[in-house]
Amino acid sequence: MDTFSHTIRLSTGGNTDVFDITPFVRDALESSGLSDGIAVVSTVGSTSAITTCEYEPGLEKDLKDIFEKLVPRGGKYAHNSSWGGSDGNAHSHLRASLVGPSVTLIVENGRLLLGTWQQIIFIDFDNRPRERTIRVKLLGS
Repeated sequence: MDTFSHTIRLSTGGNTDVFDITPFVRDALESSGLSDGIAVVSTVGSTSAITTCEYEPGLEKDLKDIFEKLVPRGGKYAHNSSWGGSDGNAHSHLRASLVGPSVTLIVENGRLLLGTWQQIIFIDFDNRPRERTIRVKLLGS
């Protein structure tokens, strides 16, 4: 079994900033030369997440709206008190925990196995702009 690692770096605006990272993962797969196996895509950080969905403006807005309803920015969270109120990003950690830090995808015949309308998306939930690191690990032959 062969492995290949790749790093994606993004400058984000925070506040549920959503990015389609599918092209970056496809580029990593192409560079790896692997034909069959798995791709693990993982964010390095506790206030961001990776998932798959259709990446289009309406759904991006819906994602932002649903996270604001489920875990509002102005909520009363113990985490915010833990740091003397200086962080104010408890909602970011909670939102990221709901989605998760990674996805694992099947690679067949040198291609990511994704549905017609399925893209890999990165979401930055933090309350400020950040420089983000995403790791891609490919395993296969």
